Amino acid sequence: MHYAYSVCDMCMNKCGLIARVEDGIVKKLDPNPKFLKSRGMLCARGNAGIDRLYDPDRLKHPLLRVGERGEGKWKQISWDEAYTLMAEKFDEIAKKYTRCGMLFTPGSDMQSTFVHRFAEVYGSYNVTTHESNCLISRNRAFLDTYGEVPFADLLNTNYVLMSGSNRFEALVTPDSTDLMTAKKRGCKIVVLDPRYTKTAALADEWFPIRPGTDMAFFLAVTNVIINEKLFDADYANNKLFGLEELRIHVQQYTPEWAEKECDIPAKDIIRIAREMTAAAPEAIVYPGRRSSDYIQSTQIRRSMAIVNALLGNWDRPGGLTATRQVGLSAPELEEPPFYEDNPDDRVDVDRAPLMFEEEGSFKHIRDAVLEEKPYPVKGWFIYKFNPMQSGANRQKTIKMMEQMDFIVNVDITMSDTALYSDLVLPSSSYLERTDPASGLQGSSACACVVTRDPVVKPLYESKPVFEILKSLSVKMDLGEYFDFTVEEYRKQQLRKLPNAEEILKKDGVYYNQSKLYGIYEGKIYKTKSKKIELMNTRYEEMGADPMPVYKRPKMPKSNEFRVVVGRNAYFTHGSTSNYKHLNELMPENMLWMHPKAAAKLGIKEGDLVAVKSAVSEVELKATFKFGVREDTVYMESGFGILSKDLRTVHGKGACLVELLEDQSDALTGNMAMHETLVTVQRKGVL
Repeated sequence: MHYAYSVCDMCMNKCGLIARVEDGIVKKLDPNPKFLKSRGMLCARGNAGIDRLYDPDRLKHPLLRVGERGEGKWKQISWDEAYTLMAEKFDEIAKKYTRCGMLFTPGSDMQSTFVHRFAEVYGSYNVTTHESNCLISRNRAFLDTYGEVPFADLLNTNYVLMSGSNRFEALVTPDSTDLMTAKKRGCKIVVLDPRYTKTAALADEWFPIRPGTDMAFFLAVTNVIINEKLFDADYANNKLFGLEELRIHVQQYTPEWAEKECDIPAKDIIRIAREMTAAAPEAIVYPGRRSSDYIQSTQIRRSMAIVNALLGNWDRPGGLTATRQVGLSAPELEEPPFYEDNPDDRVDVDRAPLMFEEEGSFKHIRDAVLEEKPYPVKGWFIYKFNPMQSGANRQKTIKMMEQMDFIVNVDITMSDTALYSDLVLPSSSYLERTDPASGLQGSSACACVVTRDPVVKPLYESKPVFEILKSLSVKMDLGEYFDFTVEEYRKQQLRKLPNAEEILKKDGVYYNQSKLYGIYEGKIYKTKSKKIELMNTRYEEMGADPMPVYKRPKMPKSNEFRVVVGRNAYFTHGSTSNYKHLNELMPENMLWMHPKAAAKLGIKEGDLVAVKSAVSEVELKATFKFGVREDTVYMESGFGILSKDLRTVHGKGACLVELLEDQSDALTGNMAMHETLVTVQRKGVL
C-alpha cells in the first residue's frame, strides 16, 4: 500500500485528498488533514471519486458517429485517425466560415486553461463556459459594487442572512463547514427560500419568500438602515459612494410595501435590519453561488451587495473579505497568431452589455448559432461540459447541435451532449493525469496552491485534454504554440514561490501566508468612483439602472407553479448521478409539491404527473413537502438522461432543463432558470 496526494474533481471545490493505492488500484480516498480549505474533510461526492475512475460506463476508445445524431451508433477509431479528422474538419470550417466558425466550451477543470489556449492559437474568439449558466450575474454585481468578487468570512461572523443559498446541501468549502462552526458558537442564521432546505431546517429563522421578490426585501432593509441611521456614518463618509442618492431612491421601498411583495411581515423586515446592523460589521448577506435565477439577477444581487456595504463589513473580520494573492505566475508562452480575415468580435457580441468575455453567455451563443447572426458558427469543441443537462431548454441545445457541421466532445462518459456529437474522445480522470497549478481562495481558511500528479496509470485509451490539444496542434502545424509539457508549464507558474514544488510533494498543498483583513487599507477601490459603489454611474451611462429598481416578476396564475432550481450534496449538476454509490442516495428525482396544492389537482403521493412549461413537458413522480410554498415546485437535476450508455441512471426521472425556458439576465446573459412557470396534471399511479 502506498499513499499519494491529489485534489478532488467531483465538483468545483478542489478539496485535498490522499489516495490509498495497492497493486496499482485505488482502494480508498481520504481527506488531506493539511488541506485547510475543506477543513480536513472529504464529502460523499469526494469519496465517490473512485466510482468515476472505475466506472464501467467510462469511455474507453475514440468513437466516430456512424448513425444519426443522438442515435448512439459509433465506430471505434485510432487516436491518429481522430487527430487527422479533427485537423481536417477544423481547417475546413476555418476556410468556409473563418476561424470564429469554431466554438470552444471548457467546463470547470484544472486543464480548461489549455482549451482557452488552443482557441487563441487556432484563432477563435468564441469561448464560453459552464459558469455563464449560473454564476456570472453574482460576480458582476459584487464586482461592480466593490471592485472585486468577495469571500464570506463565515467562520468569524455573528449574523448570516442567506437568500436562496443552501450551503448545508450545496456544499462549498470552507463555507459549509465554517457556517456550522459559527452556528455552534451562537451565530444567527436567517434563510429566505421558498423551499425548506436543510439549511433552512438548521437556521434560526426561515421565511418562505415569494420567488423572485428578493430585491423587494433587500431594498426594504436598506430603507430601514438608512432612515433609522443604523449605519456607521464615518465609514459611509469615507468608503461609500452614492449614499444620498440611495437614500432618496429607497424611500418608495418601505417594509410595509415589501411585505405585500415578498410575503415577509414588515415587522420582521424591520427587526432583521436592526439585528444585522447591531451585529455589524460581523454580519453578512451571503453572496454565495445561488442557482441561476431571474432576468434581473445582477440587480437582485446588487441589492444584496448594497446591504453588505451599509453593514460596513468589507475587508473586515466576520464580513466580506477580498482576494488574497496566491503568488502564481503566468507562464511565458509564444504569442498566438493573428488572422486578418476573422470577424471583429465574438458571435454573442452586444447581446448582453455587461457580459464577461472570458465566460461569454451560453444562452446568447446558442441563439446566435441558431440564427447564424452575426455570422455562422458550425464547429464545436466541448470539454467536460454537458449543456444537455445544465442549459435551460434542452430542445434548443439539440437544434443547435443538429445545425453544426462537426462536434468534438472530450469527456469521461457518454453524456447526453456526447451522444449528439460527431467525435467522442475518452478523457482521463483527475486521478490519472498531471495538471497545472491552481490557486484557491478559502475565505479565512487559506489562500493556497494545489496541483495534481497521476495516482494510477491511465485506463484504456484515455488521455488528458492537454495531450489531445497538443497532438492536434502538431497535426495543424501549430505545434510551436504548444511546445511545452504540463510539468514545464507548472514550473513557470511556481517560479516565484519559494520551495513550492517540494512543499507540494510533502504536504499536497502550498500556502501563501498573505494578509487576510485590511487589504484595502490606504488603497483605492477598483471602481470608477474609487469607493464602494451604492450607485453605479457606469450603469447609468450605458442606459441601465444605476441602483436596483424593483420590477415585479411574472406571477403564476391560480393553476400554475414556479419551478425553482437547487442543488444537493450528492450530485454536481448531471455529472455524478450515474455513479453507483451516489445514485443509491437518490435513485430518481421527484416533483416537490405542497400537499394542499396537490390535493386541489387530485394528486396523491407517488402519482405520476405531467409537468408542462412553455417549451416542453416532462413526466415524473410527485412527492409531498410541507416545506415548499403552495405556488412553487422543485425537482433535482441530473435525471431524464437520454444516453443509454449511462446505465445506472438512464430512464429514471425527468430532465429539469428539458422543462426550463431559456431566459437570461438582462445585463450579463446569465441563464435565468427561475423564470419558468408550469402546470401540473395527474397522469396516474405507477
